Amino acid sequence: MNRLGITAPSGVSDSSLELTWQDSTWIPILNTSNVLEYFSQASNSFFDKTCNNEIIKMQRLNPDQLQNMTGLEYMLLHVQEPILYVIRKQHRHSPQQVTPLADYYIIAGVVYQAPDLNSVLNSRLLSAVHHLQSSFEEASAFSRYHPSKGYYWDFKSQKGPEKVKIPEKEKPKEESSSLFQRQRVDMLLGELIMKFPLPTPPQPKTAATARVKTESENGAQDAKDKADVKQETKVVKPPADKKPRLN
Repeated sequence: MNRLGITAPSGVSDSSLELTWQDSTWIPILNTSNVLEYFSQASNSFFDKTCNNEIIKMQRLNPDQLQNMTGLEYMLLHVQEPILYVIRKQHRHSPQQVTPLADYYIIAGVVYQAPDLNSVLNSRLLSAVHHLQSSFEEASAFSRYHPSKGYYWDFKSQKGPEKVKIPEKEKPKEESSSLFQRQRVDMLLGELIMKFPLPTPPQPKTAATARVKTESENGAQDAKDKADVKQETKVVKPPADKKPRLN
């Protein structure tokens, strides 16, 4: 397995997939027209000097003549400027027939060797089998058997694999305001209240009407009480006795 979690293809060692190469002096000026020249530097271990690209470079021939030659060559396969370039290593048999051998991708000036499809599928299948096997082993730890019940699952048992408790993330504590901040806010609020005083709310009409009605009722009740008191204090004289008539 390499650093990307992918098994190296047959004929390619893990070390070649882990290798990278870059030339920092070329990175600022790297583009579609000079990326093959950048890849063909002598210090690049991914470049084979016996290829047809090197022959054309040494003889100063037209790069379009690569299609008329046979043998090993490099071609620019995909471009996504300014970050990604894909270069393919292939063996040309004729102008119309080639056999891909390897792919190299350049990201931000750094050259990597890409694994082939066989190694990617191999790695994914091995990972899937490993996770399935781990799941079956964990599930079998909770399997129980009783003569009267038969086989059953006991997930509450402590004999199963210990579960790792993941600590909850502590919430960041809020910083309390300083004395300067509190006094500053109070001063600003005081200035705003002095500049824009709160309006006095008008009294509702229902309350004024109720007050007048209450005062009139209180006045009528006072007049009635005074009349009752006056009536009680009035002296009532008894009627005079009638004398009998003499015949």
